[in-house]
Order: sequence, then structure tokens, then C-alpha cells
Amino acid sequence: MGALDLPQKRGHHGAFLSLATGCLVVVAGFAPATTNGGFPASGYLGIVSTGAVGNASPATLIGAGDICVTPAVGNAQATANLIALEPSAHVFTLGDNSNEEGTATQYSDCYRPTWGQFLGRTDAAVGNHDYYADGAVSYFQYFAEAAGPSGRGYYSYDLGGWHIVVLNGECEAVGGCGPGSPQDRWLVADLAAHPATCTLAYWHEPRFSSGAPGQSSNPAYQWFWEDLYAYHADVVLNGHAHDYERFAPQTPTGQANATGIREFVVGTGGAGQKLFGAVQPNSEVRHTGTYGVLKLTLHASSYDWQFLPVAGGAFTDAGTGTCH
Repeated sequence: MGALDLPQKRGHHGAFLSLATGCLVVVAGFAPATTNGGFPASGYLGIVSTGAVGNASPATLIGAGDICVTPAVGNAQATANLIALEPSAHVFTLGDNSNEEGTATQYSDCYRPTWGQFLGRTDAAVGNHDYYADGAVSYFQYFAEAAGPSGRGYYSYDLGGWHIVVLNGECEAVGGCGPGSPQDRWLVADLAAHPATCTLAYWHEPRFSSGAPGQSSNPAYQWFWEDLYAYHADVVLNGHAHDYERFAPQTPTGQANATGIREFVVGTGGAGQKLFGAVQPNSEVRHTGTYGVLKLTLHASSYDWQFLPVAGGAFTDAGTGTCH
């Protein structure tokens, strides 16, 4: 491996740590803390927190999916106001950042003045609406490093002591999501390379959902769950269903299991809310009609969750889970 091929870890504010020499090289200026490389053996890992894995102070992760509809910018602004109250929190998006066609104008006119103020502390996931206009070209151009490698949209980063994986649920756009696909091989390699005590993953469409028709459970993501479950992941976050739903920990086949993965569906970022369809097994809490964000406090071996409603909203949900 040549000198320019040495694996590196991207640190906070653009610091790079050479894994070969252990030297800390500081690059002037701020660099967004997302990975932009390939497989973990030869790529980059985004380090958002400077705390050592397994020995970090609690970190905060906050966000939602299904965010911007240009005629209803006020909804996105209302959820952005909640994030503004958490200036030290890292921001996630769960896809359909533009819940229209994903044009450059829509990102400029709706996302930029609302959630765009947090772009420097955001790691985004792509959704189906982000692909509609131009195959997500405008999405990747707007979000840049906050969306991972351009055109790929799956990557990982560390936040405090947690390993965070962002996946691309638009399977046909990236060569599939099933066993042996490029994304599957990357995911297995990434999880094997980062055996953190606590692991969280997020992408757009949920494997399990009681959402309206077209937003209900989607078995296309079975293999994501199989990989994550095999490596003891703890939490999965999704959007797509325009509602809020929390599931009990479960296996990839939907069997309740205390050492399973807990899923949250948080499609409450600003797009119009929809009624539920058939209630799925292990669904613990369901609500529609309230915009808001999910706030996660990530401890060394546990997590707290709280759904924060926009001003005037009465619904909330809170609790604690443990890693395994």
C-alpha cells in the first residue's frame, strides 16, 4: 500500500489520524464529519465525537424524515425550530428531505432556509422523493459530504461511543440491497470492522410499519435487518410512513425478542401526515397528525428517546433502552 493509500480516520473539525503512524495531522478549517470512502478496509470513518469509543460522554442525535414540501415550508420550519433548541445535537434525516421531486430549487427554497441551517452537523439519508427529478443528482450536490459518497448514499460515522450506519434504501439505484450486493458487502465489512457496544442504523423506508398503503412494511429491507441483527445492532430509524411509530425489540422476521432491534418510524418532519393501515405485530406506540422530531441521548451502553412535538402539539413519547 503506497503512502497516499494509508487508511485514515476523519476527526472532528478536519483532523485526520493516520492509522499507520498514529500521528495527528490538523487540516485548517472545518470539514463535515462524514465518511466519503469505500469499504472500511480502505476507506474513511466519520468521527463526529472526539470521545473514545466505549468511554464517551452522552451524545445527542436528533431528526426526522419526510421534511420539505415547498407550499408548506412552515411545517419544516416548525420542526427546525425544535432542532435549534439543541445546538450540540447531531442531526439525522431519514429521507425525502424534499418530499416533492428532489429538484435543486426545492432544496434551495424549502430545505435550505429551514433544516439547512444545521447542514454542518447533519448526516442525511436519501429517500425515494429525493430521486424523482434527476436520480438524486441535486440531492447529492446540495448535501455534499453530509450525504456520504456522491451517488452512493451509504456510509458510516461514530457519535460518542456509538457506531452509526446510514443506508440507501433505493436499492435499484445502487445495485441492490440483498445478499451479495455492493451495499450488503459494504455493510457486513463495516459492521465487522466497528464492533461497538451500541450500533444504530437509519435509512428511508421501514422494514416494519403500520403506515398507510404504500407506506407499510417492506420486506425489501429484510437483508439489512439480517446483517444488523447478526452484528447485534440496537436501533433502526426510518421515515417514509408519514406518522410516528415505535416498535418493541424484534428479530428480522418480526418475532419479539429482548435482544432484538428496536425500530422507530419518524416521518414527521413536515410532509402531510397520513392515517395508519393494518397494525403490525410488536407495534408499541403509534401516532399521526403531529409534526416533530425524535431526540436520542446515546449513553455508553444505553439510550433514551423522546419524541418532541412542534409548538402546540400535545403528543410525545419517551423511554429508555439498553444495548446488547
